[in-house]
Amino acid sequence: MKKARIIGTGSYLPEKVLTNFDLEKMVETNNEWITARTGIQERRIAADDEMTSDLAVKAAQNALEMAGVTAEEIDLIIVGTITGDFPWPSTACLVQNKLGAVNAAAWDVSAACSGFVYALASAAQYLQNGHSKKALVIGAEILSRIIDWEDRNTCILFGDGAGAVVLEAQEGDHGILSSHLHADGSHWQLLYQPGFGARHPASVSGIEQRLPFLHMAGNEVFKVAVRSLYDVAIEALEANQMTAKDVHLLFPHQANRRILDAVKKRLNLEDGQMYINVDLCGNTSGASIPLALDEANRKGMISEGDVLMFDAFGGGFTWGATLLRW
Repeated sequence: MKKARIIGTGSYLPEKVLTNFDLEKMVETNNEWITARTGIQERRIAADDEMTSDLAVKAAQNALEMAGVTAEEIDLIIVGTITGDFPWPSTACLVQNKLGAVNAAAWDVSAACSGFVYALASAAQYLQNGHSKKALVIGAEILSRIIDWEDRNTCILFGDGAGAVVLEAQEGDHGILSSHLHADGSHWQLLYQPGFGARHPASVSGIEQRLPFLHMAGNEVFKVAVRSLYDVAIEALEANQMTAKDVHLLFPHQANRRILDAVKKRLNLEDGQMYINVDLCGNTSGASIPLALDEANRKGMISEGDVLMFDAFGGGFTWGATLLRW
């Protein structure tokens, strides 16, 4: 069976930088407190005239250029996002139009911070079974638009950005080896956006109650996230008769440094085995893994034959891991 192989990566970060020192002027917090608890020093914020589809398109164009693939050659586009331009149509359809990918089917995946891993696993199935030949998978978010900037516990965490990969069905040993996806909807209330959906339609009272903004029970999320990220990483390794020592680079969802350090310790990873950029990007939800992947790729940190792992956890709860050979 053919494998889905990544042949190009791309990313995009908005120009505006919001540092911890900037946040000190907005809410009751300080740089030392934020850095000690999250490891985040700065994050990017989309311009007023930038939409999620714009970020996605720029990341996609960079990935297509690296892959040497035209938009017309893409026959599948999947975007992982929870901050699309509209509730519908999908951001993927907007991306398809802006890119001129006239031959591509397109849809979104809503799995919060696990969105890219979920989208990647979906695209891989279409490529492996021969339904598609070349796919574009994107994680893109403008979380700054759903953040309560008066809540110091959440506004310090999140940033905007997009990352993308181009995949092609290829024979051989290189490509996605396996994907492992999970969900537990019993914990939905620990990390979610209350409004405005069918449960809480748009209303003045809803705005006054701050329903459009992200709500998170941080301590509870932390505990489940660390356990789930570890468990699914082990699941992926065991499915391929590997150990953590076989992984050249682990790309975890960049939630916060404390979670990443806890997962690294549990997996007994050596320094340099886990790629971390949360300090300069913040938590970009579904965009974080492809953003980090493109950074590492363009730095020359990945070589042909390297084993990589993507490991994600997000609201829902959702979590998953992908193991691949570069």
